[in-house]
Amino acid sequence: MTAPRPTASPSPSAPQGGRKFLGRLSLPERTFVADALRTETVGGVLLLVAAIAALVWANTPLSESYASVRDFHFGPASLGLDLSVQHWAADGLLAVFFFVAGIELKRELVAGELSDPRAAALPVIAALSGMLAPALVYVVVNAAGGGSMDGWAVPTATDIAFALAVLAVIGTSLPSALRAFLLTLAVVDDLFAILIIAVFFTNDLNFAALGGAVAALAVFWLLLRKRVRGWYLYVPLALVIWGLMYNSGVHATIAGVAMGLMLRCSREEGEAHSPGEHIEHLVRPVSAGVAVPLFALFSAGVSVSGAAIGDVFTRPETLGVVLGLVVGKAVGIFGGTWLAARFTKAELNDDLAWPDVFAVASLAGIGFTVSLLIGELAFTGDAALTGRIKAAVLAGSLIAALLSGILLKLRVRKYRALVEEEERDEDQDGIPDIYEHGQREYHLRMAAIHDAKAAEHRKLAELAGASSGKDDSPA
Repeated sequence: MTAPRPTASPSPSAPQGGRKFLGRLSLPERTFVADALRTETVGGVLLLVAAIAALVWANTPLSESYASVRDFHFGPASLGLDLSVQHWAADGLLAVFFFVAGIELKRELVAGELSDPRAAALPVIAALSGMLAPALVYVVVNAAGGGSMDGWAVPTATDIAFALAVLAVIGTSLPSALRAFLLTLAVVDDLFAILIIAVFFTNDLNFAALGGAVAALAVFWLLLRKRVRGWYLYVPLALVIWGLMYNSGVHATIAGVAMGLMLRCSREEGEAHSPGEHIEHLVRPVSAGVAVPLFALFSAGVSVSGAAIGDVFTRPETLGVVLGLVVGKAVGIFGGTWLAARFTKAELNDDLAWPDVFAVASLAGIGFTVSLLIGELAFTGDAALTGRIKAAVLAGSLIAALLSGILLKLRVRKYRALVEEEERDEDQDGIPDIYEHGQREYHLRMAAIHDAKAAEHRKLAELAGASSGKDDSPA
C-alpha cells in the first residue's frame, strides 16, 4: 500500500501525510468492517460447531446414518437436479456464500480498500502471494513424493468465518486495521478461488444451458438497471440462473458470484445504504448462519482413526495440503506483504510490528470451507482420496489455528490497549474520540465534562472537610 485511502485518517502515532501501512481506517470503513466481521464471527462459531458435529456423527456408531443422510438424493430429475444432500450443500447453499462474496468484492472495488489502485496493491499482492505459495508447496511435496498434482488448489483458500471463530474462542480482538487487512485478504482470496473454480473445475460445457444462464443474468442486470424492486421477481430469477448454470457444466456457485457483482454498491444522494449493502445485510446472516454451517455438516464428516491421521502426514497429497495451509499461507502472505511494502516504501503503522502481520498471515492458513469444496472438485470419483484430503484440510486448519492463536496471544495486551483506544468515547456522542481529535466542538464538550467533574469533586471535598471538622479547601 503506497498511501492510505483518501477517506482514511492517519494512525494516532503517524505524522500527518505519512505513508503508513495498516493505518487507522476512516470511520465509515471501520463501522462497515466491524458490522461485517461481527456477523462472520457468529457464523464462524456456528461453523465450528457444525464441523465438530460432523466429525462426531461420522465417527460414532451413528456413522451409517450420517452417510445415509449425506448421500440421500432428492430434486427434480427432469431438470437435472436430482442431487444428494451433500451435493445440494456444496452447489446450492454455497452459492449463497459466493453471492455474499460477490457483493463484498463489488463493494471493495467501488468504495472499499480496493477502490484506490495504490491502496489496493499491497493486499492484492499479499493475497496473491498467499495463494501461489501454498500451491507451490503442494506441487513441490507431490513432485518429490510422486503424488497427484490435481489438488494443487486445495490449500490456496482462506476461511474468514473460521478464522474469526478462532479469535472468538481464544478471546482476543484485533485492532481495526488488522481486521480490515484480514477481511480484504479474504475478499481477494475469494476472487481468485472463484477464478480457479471457474477455469480449472468446469466440466464439459452444455452451451444451450450456459447461453440460457447468460440470458437470465442479462435480465437480472436489466431489472437492476431499471431499478425494479421486488424479491418475488429476483428470487425466482436467481433460482433459474442457478439451475441453468449448474446444468451448463460451470460450477453453480459462479452464478452467485455473478449476481453479487451486478448489484450497485455505491451510495447515491439521500441513501443511507446502497442496494448491495442492504441486500448483503439481509443475506449475510443466512450465508454465515445457515448455508456455510450446513455445508460443513455434510462435508467435514471424515474418519479420524489412527490410520487416517497417519495418512495425512505420510501421503504426498495430504501432506502437501497441510504444509500448504500452515507454511505456504503464512510465508506467502507475510513475504508478499513485506516485499510490497519495501518496494512501495510504505511504512508500517508505528502501533504495530511485523510479527503482527505474520500472526494474521498464519491465521489465514485456516482454509476450511472453500478448501473442502475444491478438494471435492479436485478428486471427484476417488472417494477414498477425497476423504483423506478433507482430513488434511481439517488438520492443516487446526494447526494453523493453534499457531496463530499462540502468536496472537503473545500480543494480546498490546491489541487490547489499541482496541480500547479505538473504542473510547468519553463525550458519549457515539463517535470514538480518536476520530474527533482536533475538532473544536469535541474539545469544548470534553472541557464541559471535566469542568462538571471538577465541580463535583470540589463539592465532595468540601463535604469531606466539613464532616472531619477541618478546612481542606486550597489557600
